[in-house]
Amino acid sequence: MTTTQTIPKLLSFDDYINNYPDNGKRYQLIEGKLVEMMRPIGKHEEIGGFVALELGLEIRRLNLPYFSPNTAAIKAKKANTGYVPDLIVLDRENLVNDPYWEKASSISLGTSAKLVIEIVSSNWRDDYLKKFDDYEALGIEEYWIIDYLAKGATRYIGTPKEPTISIYQLIDGEYHPSLFKGEESLISRVFPELVLTANQVFQSAN
Repeated sequence: MTTTQTIPKLLSFDDYINNYPDNGKRYQLIEGKLVEMMRPIGKHEEIGGFVALELGLEIRRLNLPYFSPNTAAIKAKKANTGYVPDLIVLDRENLVNDPYWEKASSISLGTSAKLVIEIVSSNWRDDYLKKFDDYEALGIEEYWIIDYLAKGATRYIGTPKEPTISIYQLIDGEYHPSLFKGEESLISRVFPELVLTANQVFQSAN
């Protein structure tokens, strides 16, 4: 007697956005599998809210054509993967070219996003490895990793390990890092006039 084992179907990005579970939970699509996002702790949310407010004020002050949606997804170039970042700054002027925006509040073109921010939680490797590779391949201009608990490996945040904000800027198709700690002022190509130190971000959750 032989038994037939059913192989689970891997979801496409279109499956993900068209059949998103209506249960109040948040999901990402990782290599064809629906993965529930962990509910962030309080400090994670405080830092995200603080940074979103600071960038929002800068957008308003300079009258930039940018905005930050609440739950927009990013379709990676590789098959069957979509992320929901902690914070994303989109460019209204380029969204008109993105086929996923109007129908699913998602993006598939690197030019749609000016900046993506991930706040490191327990699974830091996703931010420093998987998402790094996928955001770079998509051509997103700038990527921030806010590692307020210094969870990343020393090859990413240096020694001694301490809270670090890594800002990666896309140059000739590759991300080039700058690390900011303590009272060092963040340097952003997307927001060149931003006045903000690493400690101001970290202390927003104290």
